[in-house]
Amino acid sequence: MTSQQDAPQWPTVFDGHNDLLLRMMRGQITAENVADGLPDGHIDLPRARDGGFGGGFFAIFVPSPSDKEERYAEMQKASYRIDLPDPVPQHIAEEFAEGAFAAISALEAAGAISVARSSAELYAALKGERMAAIIHMEGAEAIGPGLEQLADYHARGLRSLGPVWSRPTIFAEGVPFAHPATPDIGGGLTDAGRALISECNRLGIMIDLSHLNEKGFDDVAAISDAPLVATHSNAWSVTRHARNLTDRQLEVIAESDGMVGINFASAFLRPDGRMQSDVPVEDFLRHLDHLIDKVGEDRVGFGSDFDGALVPDWLVDCAGLPNLWAALSDHGIGARLRAKLGHENWLRVLSQTWKD
Repeated sequence: MTSQQDAPQWPTVFDGHNDLLLRMMRGQITAENVADGLPDGHIDLPRARDGGFGGGFFAIFVPSPSDKEERYAEMQKASYRIDLPDPVPQHIAEEFAEGAFAAISALEAAGAISVARSSAELYAALKGERMAAIIHMEGAEAIGPGLEQLADYHARGLRSLGPVWSRPTIFAEGVPFAHPATPDIGGGLTDAGRALISECNRLGIMIDLSHLNEKGFDDVAAISDAPLVATHSNAWSVTRHARNLTDRQLEVIAESDGMVGINFASAFLRPDGRMQSDVPVEDFLRHLDHLIDKVGEDRVGFGSDFDGALVPDWLVDCAGLPNLWAALSDHGIGARLRAKLGHENWLRVLSQTWKD
C-alpha cells in the first residue's frame, strides 16, 4: 500500500460522511480506541494521519432494528428492492442523539477530533493533529414538528442535517435500497419539512439531500436559499441505484453552486448495483468523470460512508486514501483538481452555507 509519506503531494481529505459514532453507540469501540488505533473498521486517528484523512462529517444516525447483514445479503443480488423501515419514534431518537453528543465530547476529550462550528474553526482544525469534525444528523427523527430541538442541537454544534435516512420521517420520505430503480419514489416534503428547511437556512445548517427521494429533493430546491448538497451520493447514469442522483438532479445542484460527495459504498459504485467489494477502480473513476462533467470540478468531493458501508478492496480504510490519489493521478487528475476534490470544494460550500 502506498503511504502518505511516499506521496507528500497528496492533499488532505475532508470527507462528506462517516458512521464512526454508530460504532461507539453500539459499544463496539471507545473514544480512547479511536485515538490510539483500532484493529478493524475504517477510521481511527493513527490511520487518519497515515492516509491524509483530515476529518469530515461525523453522522448521528439512529439505526433501524432491521439487520444490516440481511440487507447486504439482499443487495448482492442482480436486482432488489428493500422496503423502507418503519419510522423511529422521536423519544428513542432523542435518547440516541444525547448518547451521540456524549460520544462526540468523549472523542474531543481523548484528543481524536476537534469539532468545528464555523469556517474559521474548520480551517484551524484541518491544520491540527486531530481529525476535524462537523456534527451531522442523518435523519431528523430526534426533532419534533415545533423544531425546538433543532435550535438546541445547533447551539451544541450541529451544522449539517439530512431530513431523512432511507425511511420516512415527519418531514419527508427516503429512497429505498433498490436496483435498478430511480429516486422518483414517494411524496415530497410535508409542511413540517418545509418549515425545517427554512429554519435550517436561517440557522446556517447545511441540508443534506442524500437519502432524500426525488420529490423531496425538488421541494428543497424550491425552498432553500443555500447551495444544494448531497454529502454521499453517486451518479445514477453510471449505477442505476435509487440512492444515486439523476443527471437532472445534478444539473439542479450545479445551478445552486452546490456539491456532491462521491460515496465509496460498493453497491453505489458498481454498475450492477451489488454490495460486493471487488470493485474495479475504473468504476469509481466513471462516477468521478460523470459528476465532474455534470456539476463541474468545483462541486465534487468525497463522501466515503466509512464505517457505514462495504468499500472497495483497493481502498480498505482511511489509510488507503493514497491508493485513491495514485489512481486519480494516473487518470490524469492534476494537483489543482486533486486539492479541490480533497477538501477545497467542501470548505467553499460550507462557508457559503454557514454565512460566517
